[in-house]
Amino acid sequence: MQAEGSETVFALVSDHITRVMYFDFSRYAIAAGAMFGFLLIFRLWAENRRIQTRRATRHDYAREILSSLRTVFFFGVTTLATLALSRVGVIKFEISEFPLWLALVQAAAIILAHDAWFYWTHRAMHSKLLFRPVHLHHHKSRTPTPFTAYSFTWIEAIIEAAFMPLFLLVTSLMGFAFTGLALLLFIWIQISRNVMQHAGVEIHPAGWVDSKWTDWISTTTHHDLHHSGGNHNFGFYFTWWDRWMGTEHPQYKERFRAVAKPLIQRRTKRENPASAA
Repeated sequence: MQAEGSETVFALVSDHITRVMYFDFSRYAIAAGAMFGFLLIFRLWAENRRIQTRRATRHDYAREILSSLRTVFFFGVTTLATLALSRVGVIKFEISEFPLWLALVQAAAIILAHDAWFYWTHRAMHSKLLFRPVHLHHHKSRTPTPFTAYSFTWIEAIIEAAFMPLFLLVTSLMGFAFTGLALLLFIWIQISRNVMQHAGVEIHPAGWVDSKWTDWISTTTHHDLHHSGGNHNFGFYFTWWDRWMGTEHPQYKERFRAVAKPLIQRRTKRENPASAA
């Protein structure tokens, strides 16, 4: 009976880990694949907004995809651990009826917390002690591609994945129960932003960094400068932490303006050769 029970538990765990890994891989494949396809279809527009002259090679793509499969495994294990903690009541989810505004507010709260987590863990991984064993692999993608999004070492994958169970554990202990929709919105926004940040082509429209309504949201150029240099722009969703901590690239806005071409270029009047003569 005990052996049979162990087999049942093993089968249950195996089924769950397969499902969560499939879900995490699907998110990565859909988001990265969609961005890659978009840049391929609108190639002329993308070439006009390319941030670096250097280009990723086939070897770069292969390394990124293979290491992303490893990341998906550790993300899946973390997701399974989160579900197990919710099953025993340590982490609380709100699964009853709830207003849409609550899910939106909660998703925004998770994003704000994740932005702080990302900035400080990212800066820590750039320390002399951690950079080579933890973060160097990600920076092998000097010219990022959409598939760079999950190209981590196993240690960095665990650090990235640890945010959600830790955040939910702390908020649950504080008496907050997050809705399943808020979590779903967050994980899709997270992977979408991740792919956008590594597109290698400026996705955001011209004038983005010159408007008070959008300047605080980071752009593709913002993170691309981090990959090409490494000493600035540690933030993810927003530019706040980099500006507060003095780590934003001094030429960030200038570089953005250079590549963020307007969708419709203004034509200048050609000089009349006869009048010039």
